[in-house]
Amino acid sequence: MSGKKTVTRRQAREWALQMLCQADLNPEEDLDSMIATFWNEMLAMKQEEEDQRKLEASRNPLSVIRWEEAETPRSKSRGGIDRVCPPPLRAFAETRVRGVINDLSAIDQEIGRYAEHWEVYRMGTVERNVLRLAYFELRDCPDVPAPVVLNEAIDLAKYFSNTNAGRFVNGILDKMRIDLRKEEADKPYPPRKKR
Repeated sequence: MSGKKTVTRRQAREWALQMLCQADLNPEEDLDSMIATFWNEMLAMKQEEEDQRKLEASRNPLSVIRWEEAETPRSKSRGGIDRVCPPPLRAFAETRVRGVINDLSAIDQEIGRYAEHWEVYRMGTVERNVLRLAYFELRDCPDVPAPVVLNEAIDLAKYFSNTNAGRFVNGILDKMRIDLRKEEADKPYPPRKKR
């Protein structure tokens, strides 16, 4: 077993959320350079992990064999950020980040309509950006089913904040889902999978 982790859309959403939080906390920063810096930092962390595994493998002769088996010619040839995130998933994450940032004031205004008794600026950074990301996906990504958008958003809020954040996000997104995806609103809502 190589121990290699496959990058999924879930991971791409986590990265998109991290970039959105970074942009939220540094609004003066140029978006293109912020995204480039984010991917370079991810690449540096990946390199540190690989260096640590090589160091551990050098201390245990049996691990060396497993490490060498894990490094296929394809994985050695993949350079740069492709080692962290394949181009289609990088585009998936960046599309969401750029889509949210380019329409930020309209998205925040819509979130404010659904968040009763809450001003968007008063929400926690994670919750605010999870809602932004989910709103963008509900509005602009019809290929992603609404239940997937909601489940991912709730899980991201819980993972990066806490259980209460998941409930808060769920309450707002359920109202959005009904308005933004009218055709899906009448379908039964599938039960959430335990993770």
